[in-house]
Amino acid sequence: MKKTFGLAVVIIFLMAAAIVGWGAWLNYSDENQIANRMNNRAVEVNAVRAARRELTPVIPLDAVRFSSDTMTDAVALTEGTIVRWHVGKNKNVHEGDILAEMMNESIPLKIQQAESAISRAEAALAQANNSYQRQERLLARRATSKEKYEAAEAQYLAAQSSLREAQVQRDQCLVQQGWLSVKAPLDGEVLIIYQREGAHVQAGTPVALVGDFSWLKFSLNMDDVNARHLQEGQAGFLRFPDREMIAKAYDTDFGAGNKERGMEIKAVLKEIVPPLSEPADLRRTVWEVDNRTRILEPMTYNGVRMRLGMAYEALAVPLAAMVDKSRNKVFVVDENNIVHERTVKTGVLDDKYIEILSGLAEGEVVITGNLDGLEDGMKADVEMDGED
Repeated sequence: MKKTFGLAVVIIFLMAAAIVGWGAWLNYSDENQIANRMNNRAVEVNAVRAARRELTPVIPLDAVRFSSDTMTDAVALTEGTIVRWHVGKNKNVHEGDILAEMMNESIPLKIQQAESAISRAEAALAQANNSYQRQERLLARRATSKEKYEAAEAQYLAAQSSLREAQVQRDQCLVQQGWLSVKAPLDGEVLIIYQREGAHVQAGTPVALVGDFSWLKFSLNMDDVNARHLQEGQAGFLRFPDREMIAKAYDTDFGAGNKERGMEIKAVLKEIVPPLSEPADLRRTVWEVDNRTRILEPMTYNGVRMRLGMAYEALAVPLAAMVDKSRNKVFVVDENNIVHERTVKTGVLDDKYIEILSGLAEGEVVITGNLDGLEDGMKADVEMDGED
């Protein structure tokens, strides 16, 4: 009986050990299978080959500030009250045209006082001249002393000076009277009227803003990689978001030929500083816009895109290949279909492609789709776009 019991216990222990060993083997086998499957797993991606393509660069501009060289205030040159406007807002004027008239009651009174002073000075001059002429004749006949002659001459010269002084004072008053007419400082249109009829203004007070927006300028600071293909006289085409074209800072009228929203506006490159012949990391470019349609005003516009008018050939990949917004990393696939993260240096871009300056060679396979979760070292199942 004891032998039978002992044998049963041994058999039970052997069966338990077998079960444990069987379970361990199954677990090891499953882990190997899972590892093999993970090692053999391939991520499905879309890709293209880096190739030389013709690029028409598009430069996104966060903010562009337009300015006009012909815009200034018309100011009151003397104190007075505005009594009449000769022009209205958005009206075209020429340099020297009268914009408004002012009144200053003290100026006519000063002119009358100056005229009276001139009359008194003329009378005093006539009297001094007669006395001087008489003393000159008497001195010639030795009938007067030289001292009296010199005194008469001095009075005559003093009377001449008094007359000239009175005349200058009158002329100053007449000039001030002319200042009561506020004139346009340049050719253009009346953009803003600061002061209305009845307003009392001091000398130097801006009365109206006059400007001509037919030609506007803006400047851009550009990296050398973006500026190196530019040349003076080259055209660029600006496209504005519709929301930016709704409001105007000066509320000017539109000109003939304006297409308003959705149109591209031509800009011409006028200057590159420093010039391309000198090495520089950053360059300032100055552009001029033909704005005779009056669609733009001297203000800041946001979200503008500028398409350069000159295309050139360069090594490029789709914008979709860029891993992040910094545009300096891509994923490439080697001959064994292994994914590698690669740091690249990029240049200009257009609506679809971006220039590769370094980090990639022509013909290398670059991933353009299914980048989420992609990591260095993964195996890829590549579907080439644009290839049979």
